[in-house]
Amino acid sequence: MHDWLIVLILGIVEGITEFLPISSTGHLLIAEKLMGSHQSDLFNVVIQCGAVIAVIPLFPQRMHKFIFELGKKDTQDYLMKIGTAFVITCIGGFIIDKKGIKLPEELTPVAWALLIGGFVFLGVEWLVRGRKPSDNVTWAVVVAVGLGQLVAAVFPGASRSGTTIMLSLILGMGRPAATEFSFLVGIPTMMAAGGLKLFKELLHPLPDAPKENWGLVILATVVAAITSFIAVKWLLRYVQTHTFNAFGWYRIVLAAIMLVLLLR
Repeated sequence: MHDWLIVLILGIVEGITEFLPISSTGHLLIAEKLMGSHQSDLFNVVIQCGAVIAVIPLFPQRMHKFIFELGKKDTQDYLMKIGTAFVITCIGGFIIDKKGIKLPEELTPVAWALLIGGFVFLGVEWLVRGRKPSDNVTWAVVVAVGLGQLVAAVFPGASRSGTTIMLSLILGMGRPAATEFSFLVGIPTMMAAGGLKLFKELLHPLPDAPKENWGLVILATVVAAITSFIAVKWLLRYVQTHTFNAFGWYRIVLAAIMLVLLLR
C-alpha cells in the first residue's frame, strides 16, 4: 500500500476517534496493525494536535464568553474548573511519566479495554435512566474528569472522552453538558501533552530514528483536522437526543471480534 494512502487512512481514523468515546489510541493501533505500518510518535502527536485544534470553532458560545465575558463570575468559574481539571491531569501525568509507565502497543489489552468500557457505557446509561440531569459542573465532576483523563494514558482502548463523560454522568450531569466539559478540558490537556512530546522529539531525536516525511505528516494532519471537525459536530448534535448505548455496543462487538481473532 502506498505511504500516502496509509497516512490518509490514519488521519481519518484519528479524526473520527479522537473525541468520540471509542479510543483514538486503540483504533490507531488497530489500523496500523491491519496495514502493517508503524508510525513514529512524532507523527501521532502532530496529527492528534491537528484533530484537537480543529474542534475549537465548534464551541462559539464558550469561546465568546472566554474572550469577551471574562469579567463575569460564571465565566471565571467555568474557566477555573477547566484549569483545575487540567492541573490534576498534569500532576497525574507527571507521576505516570516519572514511573516509566507507557502505553502497550499490543492489541490484546486494547480489546479488553474496549470490552470493559462497552459494558461500563451500558451500565452507566442504565444507572442514570430516569434521572433528572444537571448542567452544573460540580467540583466533584472537576476532580473526576481530571483523574479520568489519566485512565486513557495507562490503558489503550479506554478512551479519554468516554471515561470522563461516563464519570460526569454518574455524578449527575446531562449528556450535552458532560460532553462539552470533557471536550473543553481535553483540548488544553491534549495540546499540552502533544506539545511536550513534540518538543522532546525535536530537541532530543533518537540517533537511529528514520527521517520524518513532513509532506505525509501534513497530509495526515489536515485530514485528521477536517474529519475531527465533522465527527465532533455530529456528536454534539447526537448527544442532545441520544444515549451512549450505541457506542457501548460498538465497543463490545469490536472487542469480541478482536479477541476471537487474537486468542484463536
